Amino acid sequence: MARILITSGPTRQYLDPVRYLTNASSGRMGAALAVAAIDQGHEVVIVSGPVSVDYPSAARLIPVVTTDEMLAASTAAFADCDGAIGAAAPCDYMPRFIQTQKIAKTGEPLQLELVETADVVAMLGQKKRPNQWVVGFALETEDRRFRATVKLEKKCCDLIVSNGPQAIDSNENDVELINREGAVIASIHGDKEHVARELMSKISEQLS
Repeated sequence: MARILITSGPTRQYLDPVRYLTNASSGRMGAALAVAAIDQGHEVVIVSGPVSVDYPSAARLIPVVTTDEMLAASTAAFADCDGAIGAAAPCDYMPRFIQTQKIAKTGEPLQLELVETADVVAMLGQKKRPNQWVVGFALETEDRRFRATVKLEKKCCDLIVSNGPQAIDSNENDVELINREGAVIASIHGDKEHVARELMSKISEQLS
């Protein structure tokens, strides 16, 4: 069986000591994938941002907060893994300058200068060895299949899971699994546990 890295949950990018940018990712999809992988007999390492879900005790959990921390932990863990599934929703932007003190209200508009964070899945895709594989997730609000296929190529993924914003903090998901040729090899709908089992079955068929 394989050792699989799963990234899960959101990350946080702090503006000052108490405020941060993030998203509503719950970590449920990552947790469901971890359970499904373990049930298949795989060894699982989870790199997760701050969530309230419970991950399976059989998995090795590495908690992180920021996108840079997720990248560093994922890169280190991936070196000893056969594959990775990027189910996390890392924060895509961070402030150029982080204030050391709480930003005080002044009654005037506050302008923030944001810069892009590192792309965790793309970095894993670029670093993978010939015997390793990477599956990404692409959450899009429009042109889902096309945008997911573009991301698959840019991030050097072997497969990509396309889903929409309805998946965020939801018990259900509606996904398409797309291969490197741009073909949809599975369309899956249901609760995240069902979706995870079907995804892991297809991933095993295609990549293991």
